[in-house]
Amino acid sequence: MFDKILIANRGEIALRVVRACREMGIQSVAVHSTADSDAMHVRMADEAVCIGPPSSADSYLSFPAIISACEITGAQAIHPGYGFLSENANFVQVVEDHGLTFIGPTAEHIRMMGDKITAKDTMKALGVPCVPGSDGGVPTLKDAQRIGKEIGYPVIIKATAGGGGRGMKVAQTAADMEQAFLSARQEGKAAFGKDEVYIEKYLTTPRHIEIQVFGDGKGNAIHLGERDCSLQRRHQKVLEEAPGPCITPELRARIGKVCADAVAKINYIGAGTIEFLFENDEFYFIEMNTRLQVEHPVTEAIFGIDLVREQIRVAAGLPMSITQDELEINGHSIEVRINAESLPNFTPSPGTITQFHAPGGLGVRMDAAIYDGYRIPPYYDSLIGKLIVHGRDRPEALARLARSLGELIVDGVDTTVPLFHALLAEKAVQTGDYNIHWLEHWLEKNLN
Repeated sequence: MFDKILIANRGEIALRVVRACREMGIQSVAVHSTADSDAMHVRMADEAVCIGPPSSADSYLSFPAIISACEITGAQAIHPGYGFLSENANFVQVVEDHGLTFIGPTAEHIRMMGDKITAKDTMKALGVPCVPGSDGGVPTLKDAQRIGKEIGYPVIIKATAGGGGRGMKVAQTAADMEQAFLSARQEGKAAFGKDEVYIEKYLTTPRHIEIQVFGDGKGNAIHLGERDCSLQRRHQKVLEEAPGPCITPELRARIGKVCADAVAKINYIGAGTIEFLFENDEFYFIEMNTRLQVEHPVTEAIFGIDLVREQIRVAAGLPMSITQDELEINGHSIEVRINAESLPNFTPSPGTITQFHAPGGLGVRMDAAIYDGYRIPPYYDSLIGKLIVHGRDRPEALARLARSLGELIVDGVDTTVPLFHALLAEKAVQTGDYNIHWLEHWLEKNLN
């Protein structure tokens, strides 16, 4: 087992890893920019190293700075959290070249799943169901028009190197194809330096269902059920829950086994999430995230498993501490992402928190790295915390979420808390009867 782990991240996820390390008796090293010198993860870790100025490119994304921090402190492994360098295959290679351990999948697997076409081809070969579409990149508008006619409209054009909703355009009819195709290529080039795109059938009312998988790198893998992440704004998740309201035990067992078998066959190591669109009781693969997800706490809640602890264990060469047969769902869990943003436009709201009070009580977890007097810097993501609740069933979890949101106090900046108060009053949210387009339509009617 490692003696010391460096956490190459910030905010609540960095603090999350610090806590896991402390419970395991492992020393933790926080890295931070000059803008984060007073951050909670810096205060809570056993050691802290300043790695650069506020710009992420010069601090949290700097290979030399992070490797140097490992050398200075004697850290043997690096946990990347999510975002930043968590899915950067080149960084993983540099880490390994310096004799350090990356707590996550191999560079090969990150590259394999980082390119959407390669990921889709790989999953097809492994027996994972995929959305009908092009067999690879679509080089010309003429090719795009032909494929659109073959699979039928509407279709979605996606940048192969895309993510976070960028480089994605929908063509509802053949007349829309030219504009959508050229726009997706242009956006992909601007955002990711690559204008290659591919085409898929656009499902009209799907849900977003993701399967949590975990492998030991030695041909063994498990799945930990699904999360429903259908409440989204601009392809960004807002609320996540587990288990999914529309997933039966039979569907869960079927797709879970397919996913676990797939990652076992490629000797995948650590946590991963296979994401699907789900419509008419059918799953369609869209991508695999080769890291810990923001919403991992809802899975931890219903299974009683510490996923970060498991990541550290398998990275150190130890076996997984759980088997598929031992996993049993207990109750229901919901997470809402609390962002420092001003409604109705969701504009960032950095500033000083004058008062913070976290909710508590049975089945309530608040993953946040803020405190009274903390100054939210304007340089990074606006996520300031995640409120996670767990109940015996979905109605109890919803009631607990409403109660907890009422207790939560974050003064001094605007937050998205009012959004969740409003959503919990909606019948569709109460019943779980929504799809990936529902929130966008609701926001158009209620916040504009």
